[in-house]
Amino acid sequence: MELRWIEAFIAVAEELHFGRAAERLRMAQSPLSQTIKKLERSLGSPLFDRNTRTVSLTAAGHSFLPHARRIVDELDLARRAAGATEHEVYGRVAIGFSGALNHLTLPPLTRALRTKHPNIALSLVDRVMTDEAVQQLSHGSLDLAFVGLPMETSVVQHRAISIETLKAVLPLDHPLAADAEVDLAELADDDFVAMPRYPGSVLRETMGRAGANAGFHPRIVQEVVDPFLILSLVAAGVGISLVPECLQSIAPAGAVFVPLSGENPPRHASGI
Repeated sequence: MELRWIEAFIAVAEELHFGRAAERLRMAQSPLSQTIKKLERSLGSPLFDRNTRTVSLTAAGHSFLPHARRIVDELDLARRAAGATEHEVYGRVAIGFSGALNHLTLPPLTRALRTKHPNIALSLVDRVMTDEAVQQLSHGSLDLAFVGLPMETSVVQHRAISIETLKAVLPLDHPLAADAEVDLAELADDDFVAMPRYPGSVLRETMGRAGANAGFHPRIVQEVVDPFLILSLVAAGVGISLVPECLQSIAPAGAVFVPLSGENPPRHASGI
């Protein structure tokens, strides 16, 4: 098995089109097809289902793809190691994050890392919720992740980086949108937009506890993974929500943030 066979396989697997993969590899399509056939003979399994119109990965192809990528990545790291100076830091770091919730914490980290260690290649994986992050960290597909706290696990190490007050986010035409603050119990009859309970959103759990403490269970009418989309749906009048105050600076027109009254407003803790 040759490295160029593996690189050819990755190109076809990502393009799912022999013509585009050949163009990407700067080679003719016929030699590319022959290369894939050599790899399949070497492995003893077909990697693609192909006909005159479509190309798709077989079960063997899906299984082989992550290992093929790892082989290429390891070779790249080996080349960097061979050419590195004594104190040079190199490698790859995969970081998971939830999206807009990390718009204040992620950019400073990535900027500092690129400035201090320019030879570290970053892989950023978005829309990762807490339970997903724990699984991916334990399996090694992520090296670092921004998560909601608390985390009831000893599988990975974590530390808090911020604690933020939750605020009600209401559509502009909501009867309480112009109030200086709102009692959470006043929102008991409203529809809510929230992140999904599964596969594990701490923010959703915090919203549920806050509603229960105010004497009601939030009626969830729409679940979305992207926190910014929550704000957009609120602005569109789909419902209301409770979100960390860090999102206020990126709220779309039509969404209004209102503080919650009381001495102990709900808070959202995040960690890394």
